[in-house]
Amino acid sequence: MHRFVATGFGVGLIPRRLFDADSGAGTFGAALAALIGIALWAAPWWAGLVAAAAAIALSLWAAAPFAADGSDPNWVVIDEVAGTLVALIGLSGVAWVVALVIARLGDIFKVLPGVAAAERLPGAVGVTADDVLAGLYALAAGWIVAGLIG
Repeated sequence: MHRFVATGFGVGLIPRRLFDADSGAGTFGAALAALIGIALWAAPWWAGLVAAAAAIALSLWAAAPFAADGSDPNWVVIDEVAGTLVALIGLSGVAWVVALVIARLGDIFKVLPGVAAAERLPGAVGVTADDVLAGLYALAAGWIVAGLIG
């Protein structure tokens, strides 16, 4: 069960099946979160918060057996799901797209303050924390954009 949830309910295994490699799996996890985020557009903001909190809890639980030695396997994508859902809380339209892009780039390149350090935290906390922190930066940017465009 840990493995199934850690793979984002299977989406983290798609690159391996298509390209015989695990690279890019995180983007598939973010895409799953984007689909969930689209479904939440009409919902109140707190529904997105509940979804993000649930994904964070699932990530901490599911990634634990695979992060015990400090590794973060590419096929573990529930952390990308969690971080992306954090980024999309209460957003729609252009602000939603901005947040989605910033969350993904923030996780991939780890140039935002604290994201690389968060990834070095031990175990499942490190696996999850960098994505959640990148998601928080993206959420802030998304809300700023939403405020500017009305």
